Amino acid sequence: MTTRSTPGEAWLRLQEGNARFVGAQVSHPNQDASRRTALVNDQHPFAVIFGCSDSRLAAEIIFDLGLGDVFVVRTAGQVIDDAVLGSLEYSVSVLKVPLIVILGHDSCGAVMATMNALDSGDMPTGFLRDLVERITPSVLTARRTGVTDVNSTVIEHTKQTSKRLIDSSRVIAEAVAEGSVAVVGVSYRLDEGKAVLVSGFGAL
Repeated sequence: MTTRSTPGEAWLRLQEGNARFVGAQVSHPNQDASRRTALVNDQHPFAVIFGCSDSRLAAEIIFDLGLGDVFVVRTAGQVIDDAVLGSLEYSVSVLKVPLIVILGHDSCGAVMATMNALDSGDMPTGFLRDLVERITPSVLTARRTGVTDVNSTVIEHTKQTSKRLIDSSRVIAEAVAEGSVAVVGVSYRLDEGKAVLVSGFGAL
């Protein structure tokens, strides 16, 4: 019988893992053959991480985790769509994960593309246009508060994505209201390797 973590316990575990990563003292837990075998028929991740697809943002590495520890969903610019919402609702309603982490990062290419499109008035073609359109509200919100640099804009986008998730999913909003789930926005600093809390819904 696996004991479910509280949102606070899950967040503490992520903080501890990131501290090991920053300090170059990683333990590479749960990455051996016995762990692989134990997970064949079941999984009990203690958190779900919804992050950007950027190659520098590998969740299991920056939080020093292993197989079965976290449920990971990734899109460029951590953009929410129906598939993302379904995946996150699955993690909460079926896997009973107590913590959702929205993970943004410095120098995000998708955010920079959106800022450039707004500045130039030249929208990209294809499905990249859809990404830009979904990130545009966050960039506009940042600019209304005087924020114009990319890294501060990424932080605002991470905050807005967290709020958008609560507004878009009744399943997740109800779980947060009940206290069984928390949603946190986290910004990753590429130079330091540090994951910093920037927003939150629900008690930790």
